[in-house]
Amino acid sequence: MFGIRAAIRHAAVARTTVARCAPSALISRRLYSDHPEETYEQFTNRYVKFFENVDDTFELKRGLNNCFAYDIVPDVAICEAALRAARRLDDYATGARVFEALKIRIDKESDYHNYLQALKPVKDELGIQTKEELGL
Repeated sequence: MFGIRAAIRHAAVARTTVARCAPSALISRRLYSDHPEETYEQFTNRYVKFFENVDDTFELKRGLNNCFAYDIVPDVAICEAALRAARRLDDYATGARVFEALKIRIDKESDYHNYLQALKPVKDELGIQTKEELGL
């Protein structure tokens, strides 16, 4: 019984202390979101540079995961750089998964075919096939 009374008394004291504080002391600010927005061109350039400089498969997969986590479809230049990085690292499966991720990310089938047409020269040069071309 003594523990309950102490807890109630402690809560009442805390409530009056909070009521006497200035309102600005109670409002928390998110200072971590105080940065400028990144444009689509900056986003594209950042990931193209990343994939051009990647030197192991873990970093390649991490970069792809981060790139596709945004609420946009990556530019053809990003996909091309990722495909070249996958072949440079001799990771054929990750190269094929770039196309799979594009198909999932792009809503319209016609837009996906436009991406395939834009990436066809790179795809043919590197010898990477899509999941459908592999019969999977």
